[in-house]
Amino acid sequence: MAEDAILHEGDLPPFQQSWQEFFTRSGLCRETYRRFRSIIFHYYFTHQRIFSWRSHITPYRVVVSELMLQQTQTIRVAEKFEPFITAFPDFNSLARARFAEILTVWKGLGYNRRAKYLQDIAQMVIQQYGGSLPDDPDTLRLFPGIGPATAASICAFAYNAPTVFLETNIRTVFIHFFFAEKTTVHDRDILPLVEQTLDSQRPREWYYALMDYGVMLKKTIGNLGRRSSHYTKQSRFEGSDRQLRGKILQLLLDRQQLSNDELPRLLGEKGERINRIVTALSDDGIILLRRGNLTLD
Repeated sequence: MAEDAILHEGDLPPFQQSWQEFFTRSGLCRETYRRFRSIIFHYYFTHQRIFSWRSHITPYRVVVSELMLQQTQTIRVAEKFEPFITAFPDFNSLARARFAEILTVWKGLGYNRRAKYLQDIAQMVIQQYGGSLPDDPDTLRLFPGIGPATAASICAFAYNAPTVFLETNIRTVFIHFFFAEKTTVHDRDILPLVEQTLDSQRPREWYYALMDYGVMLKKTIGNLGRRSSHYTKQSRFEGSDRQLRGKILQLLLDRQQLSNDELPRLLGEKGERINRIVTALSDDGIILLRRGNLTLD
């Protein structure tokens, strides 16, 4: 669709009808896709969000930002991204760092397993790929913490590859424009439209534009993602295992080593629950558990 995908600000057609009126009359066709791209890019030309990982693009910075953005609000990632990059500027420095150092910089982002994934990814890149991140989504899916959507998004943003993927803001845009009358929308119905409307000449910028439009929709008309059949409400943090995991890791950062036996007293929790969480942290490779003692490295 390259011949009609590239639209510049001066090329935008006047929109004298509402989108829904046009879409109802025309259905899915080349003109519909062209008009859809025009609307999205028109907004992006004047309202694009500026982030460090967009302004200076390298495969490493893309990987860090994409892992950080999993399950974390963009505003929090924007605060933590540059300090992390300053501390660990490339795959090599991240691969060689002590995990306690990584976790210290990561603190505040939550879901600490992602910090471990990032170091594991860096070590794989150095040890198995000569320091260069693969540009193939199928290969990236073999890396820890990288599923199909993240693999595709990394290729789109790092290498400007015309991959097809969904994330929450992109999903919101397609539900708004193409599924206005449906209360439950499955990704299998959205993905063909993502592929058909993809700007194959500049996929990186196109996906930025989609995500920025999706953020605007959430602010103006609410979270349409609730109409996705894949929508799940985030569980309560207060009193959760996630909160307790964070407290255990903070104690380890403060003390370097802990006895598993003293955790129930320090945390005011039952030993059975503590043991289950400690075992999970150990299985994830986030902590080391030896003879009842916990450390990070």
